[in-house]
Amino acid sequence: MNKKIVLRDDEMPTQWYNVVPDLPKGLRPPLDPATNLPMGPEKLAAVFPMGLLEQEMSSQRFIDIPLEVMEILKIWRPSPLVRANNLEKALNTKAKIFFKNEGVSPVGSHKPNSAVAQAYYNKREGVKRLTTETGAGQWGCALSFATSKFNLECKVYMVRVSYDQKPYRKSIMQTFGANVVASPSQETATGRGILEKMPDTPGSLGIAISEALEDAASRDDTKYALGSVLNHVILHQTIIGLEAKKQMALAGEYPDVIVGCCGGGSNFAGLAVPYVPDFLEGKKIRFVGAEPASCPTLTAGLLAYDFGDVAQTTPLLCMYTLGHDFIPPGIHAGGLRYHGMAPIVSAMVEEKIITPVKLQQLECFQAGVLFAKTEGIIPAPETCHAIRSVIIEATREPEKPQTILFNLSGHGLIDMASYDKYFAGQLHDYDYPEEAIARSMANLPKVSLS
Repeated sequence: MNKKIVLRDDEMPTQWYNVVPDLPKGLRPPLDPATNLPMGPEKLAAVFPMGLLEQEMSSQRFIDIPLEVMEILKIWRPSPLVRANNLEKALNTKAKIFFKNEGVSPVGSHKPNSAVAQAYYNKREGVKRLTTETGAGQWGCALSFATSKFNLECKVYMVRVSYDQKPYRKSIMQTFGANVVASPSQETATGRGILEKMPDTPGSLGIAISEALEDAASRDDTKYALGSVLNHVILHQTIIGLEAKKQMALAGEYPDVIVGCCGGGSNFAGLAVPYVPDFLEGKKIRFVGAEPASCPTLTAGLLAYDFGDVAQTTPLLCMYTLGHDFIPPGIHAGGLRYHGMAPIVSAMVEEKIITPVKLQQLECFQAGVLFAKTEGIIPAPETCHAIRSVIIEATREPEKPQTILFNLSGHGLIDMASYDKYFAGQLHDYDYPEEAIARSMANLPKVSLS
């Protein structure tokens, strides 16, 4: 068979898939923290355009992709589906391994799938400027690219540890015209307050979100854009799995196992949720979500209502969480350092559709190096978690014929400083202490899930 399967431009999906109507128990609604009652779109309209809020709360299973968005996505989409047969040989396994290569986008990750859509809906409603946070920098790069396409200003609050670790991601954002600052910063009341208490903090996505929200709320011409977690982000990312279903059919295969790394949930869900209807109809699919042991949201967190940010300015979301006060260690998979998990992914874990696993960073970098040597692509540190999970699945019963599909969510060519530290022996495994998680989760809002 062909090494890779590439769809024509006219075979690209023209609709996104919304899994929410198909979830057996649905989703618990976001709550207004002032009342603990379900929050309607009118309160969120201060920071999000109505076009995205309609998608956030939609009960439609399929939503049309605007032509203006399609034209930009076609710069790199449809992305290739690739058979990792050299990795299979190295593992001496009878498993067939396929990956969706999202590293072919202009900024090297899956993130522009949603960034382009978000920039479009904001532009359509007259917004002039977007603010956002970024962890590893992939989302900041994606939104910078997207805003440049729609002639919008972009302000990015980049988590301090990644700002220092990944200077070239900052360079990419600046190339596309964005203004990038390290978070916490002196530019918001939230940032100044945190720096006063913790001047040496590495920062967190929760802090950066608070700063970006505060900035957006302070200006009439500005809205906020989030790169993961929310329903509309996962909706936009389903183009990955919808393409993959067409490509796997062309290969004459169907996945027994679907794997992705989990930070906020967007890349994993983007590949996995288009397969959920098949699963619910009886197809045997094992969904594996891989997260770092240093930020074990799904494997050590609680399912609870929590804020998405440190300053407690977001609605309360029902999600697996380590607590909004959680400040993770500066591991090199910066995109996997968020305290909460997307409500959609959380619901699928609660309903035992997804199996979460936690992994150490050294075994993940080892897996990434093997993948680079066999398949010729250096994966992002986040993606290394998915690859490590694939290796575990493929070698648990090496004689078992099975088909594994995973999302190569991004390449690692802007992450070589992380690989340098790995090769120099400067990276270490780290389990986030249970007592520290308990302290963080002690401040969860007192809201019943019933």
